[in-house]
Amino acid sequence: MSSEPQFLSFKGLKQYTPEDGWGHVNSILQSHTQTPSAPGHPATSEHHQPQHHNTVPDNVPTLTETPEQASRTTSPIFDPLIHELFEQLRVPPSDELTQTWRTIAAEVNLLTERMALQRELQERLQKLDHELVNLRGTILSHLSDVQQAADQQLSSARLRAEVSALAQTKLSAKLKT
Repeated sequence: MSSEPQFLSFKGLKQYTPEDGWGHVNSILQSHTQTPSAPGHPATSEHHQPQHHNTVPDNVPTLTETPEQASRTTSPIFDPLIHELFEQLRVPPSDELTQTWRTIAAEVNLLTERMALQRELQERLQKLDHELVNLRGTILSHLSDVQQAADQQLSSARLRAEVSALAQTKLSAKLKT
């Protein structure tokens, strides 16, 4: 690989240079590649070496290039292994693996839905259990009230029966004498 730095250029990327300050990479690259190269020009001879470190060859692919454009540019600067790596990254994964992950994702979604439904049903069941406990308590309270009323009626009936029996005995004793 070359000792020259390589730049990836895309919209919005900025670079700081001491001479120019912050600027867009594309404009900085164009300004460095379009500098005059007159041998007698003093500014060119002074700044030619530092600009050599910042210049980018024309065949450097950028992030915005399509794979066809990148494959058309062949340069001794680029490592073929890196090129192969980028080609492998562009190839979609195998169908069996993709299908398995899609199945897993669908099952996880279904599990999540079922767990949410389970929580909702458990909450509803807890509410129903609470209502059932309250209803049982209310029914037992009413049964207790009915039992007390029946006991009271029974004791009143016994008292009446005793009073009636006593009155009958006294009346019969008076009538016999």
